[in-house]
Amino acid sequence: MSTGKAQSPAQDAFLRYTEARKRHWDAIAVRKDSWRSRGEPYHRRLEAVYRHIVSPNLRVLEIGCGTGELLAALEPSFGMGVDFSSEMIERAKRRHPHLHFLCADAHALPIEETFDVIVLSDLVNDLWDVQAVLENLARLSHPRTRVVINTYSLLWEIPLAAVRMLGLATPVLRQNWLTVHDLTNMLNLAGFEVIRRFQEVLWPFEEHGPLARFLNRVLVKVKPFSHLALTNVIVARPKGRPMEAEPVVSVVVPARNEAGNIEAIFERVPEMGAGTQIVFVEGNSTDDTYAAIERAIEAHPERRAVLFRQKGKGKGDAVRLGFEKASGDVLMILDADLTVPPEDLPRFYEAVRSGEGEFINGVRLVYPMEKQAMRYLNMVGNKFFSLAFTWLLGQPIKDTLCGTKVLTRSDYARIAANRNYFGDFDPFGDFDLLFGAAKQNLKIVEIPVRYRERTYGTTNIDRWRHGLLLLRMTLFAMRRIKFF
Repeated sequence: MSTGKAQSPAQDAFLRYTEARKRHWDAIAVRKDSWRSRGEPYHRRLEAVYRHIVSPNLRVLEIGCGTGELLAALEPSFGMGVDFSSEMIERAKRRHPHLHFLCADAHALPIEETFDVIVLSDLVNDLWDVQAVLENLARLSHPRTRVVINTYSLLWEIPLAAVRMLGLATPVLRQNWLTVHDLTNMLNLAGFEVIRRFQEVLWPFEEHGPLARFLNRVLVKVKPFSHLALTNVIVARPKGRPMEAEPVVSVVVPARNEAGNIEAIFERVPEMGAGTQIVFVEGNSTDDTYAAIERAIEAHPERRAVLFRQKGKGKGDAVRLGFEKASGDVLMILDADLTVPPEDLPRFYEAVRSGEGEFINGVRLVYPMEKQAMRYLNMVGNKFFSLAFTWLLGQPIKDTLCGTKVLTRSDYARIAANRNYFGDFDPFGDFDLLFGAAKQNLKIVEIPVRYRERTYGTTNIDRWRHGLLLLRMTLFAMRRIKFF
C-alpha cells in the first residue's frame, strides 16, 4: 500500500502546465538549430534596451534565459542564467561557456546568493504563478538590486498570432493577460517598488534600416505612439530599507566669491548622523573667500572642516573634487550663497538614511520665494527644464538646478564609474548627477525647500549664456537617454 500523499488538484494542474511548457520549449530549442526566427530583430533591439539599463560588470541573474544571448550581451562580472528547458540550457552552456547556467523552475530556484540585477525578459506571461516568482526574488536581492522585466503588450496578440501561424516567429502556448498595472501591483505585494516604466519597439521586423531606427528609437517614445509599442519595460527595486548604522555625512560647499557667508555656514550647518564633515572647495575667488575659510576653520575647532583650492573651473568640477576628498558615507552639496537654508539638510539626510530615496534633489519651485530670490525668466526656464527632464528621465523632476543634492558614496561611485557615457560636458554638476542617477536607475526623491535671497555677493550664473548651454545639454542627453 502506498504511503505517499496524493497531490492536490492545484498541484496536479501546476505539474501538467509546467510539463507541457517544458516539452514545448525543448522542442523550440531543437528546432532553432536549423531554423531562424524572423523575430531576431526584436531580440537584438531588446539587447540594446537592456544594455542601456544595465551597466556592465555587475552580478546578473536572468530567469527564463533561453540560450543565453541576452545575458551574454549584458557583459556581467558574474552571470547566471536559469531556464526549465534542459535543451535550452544545454545550448546556452555550449554557446557561452564563461557564464553559469542552471536548469530549474522559476517557482523553486535553488539559489542562495544575491545579484545586482535580476532580469525577467518575456517570461511573466508564461508563468503559472507570477506572484510567487516575484516573491522569491526578495531573497536573491540586496538593497541596491534592480529587477528588470519586459513583457509584450496584449494589443499585439492578434498580429503576433498571425505571424506565428505563418511560421515567421517563435510559437508560444496560451499566455497570461498581464498589464503594466498588474505587474506594478504584484511587485508591490512582493516587496518591490517600480522606479521606471516605458515602452519599446514599434517595428520588430527589421533592425538597421532608417525606418526601423526612427520607429524604435524615436517615435515609440512619443505619445500616443508609445501606446502601440510591442513591449513594456519595468524597472523596480526592493522597497526602501533603513541604513544599518548611522553614517558620517560630508557636506561639500563649492565657494567662489562668498567670503561674507563663510561664518554663517559654520554656525548653521547642523550635525547629522554619526558626525558631519564640511568640505570647502574654493573656486579662484576675487575676494578673500579662501582666507575667510581658513580663519573660520581655525575659529571653530569643534567642527570637522577641510579646505581645498579648485584647480579647474565651474561648480561641477568643484563638486567632483569635494566628493573625491570627502570622508563621509553620505555626500551632500550645499551652495555657499545659503539661498537654500542649511537647516533643511536633516530632511535630506533622513530621506537617504531611511532608504526612501537614493538620490535626493532639492526643489525651490513649491514654496513662495523671497522677492529677489529668482528672476521671472529664470523661473520660466526652470519650469521648462523640469517638464523636459521628467519626460526625459522617466521620473518626476520638478527642479533641475537646485544646488542641494544628496546621495551615498557608493551610488556616487557608480555614477562616476559610468560618467564616460555622457562625457564631461556639465560645468554646473547638476545635470551630470541627475543624468547619472537616472542612468543607474536610482530612485529620485525631491524635497521642497524655501529659496532665499542672497545676503552677500552676486550670482555666478549668466541667464542667457548658461540657459543656452543647458538647452544644448538637454538635447545631448535626449539622444543618450531617450532616443538611444
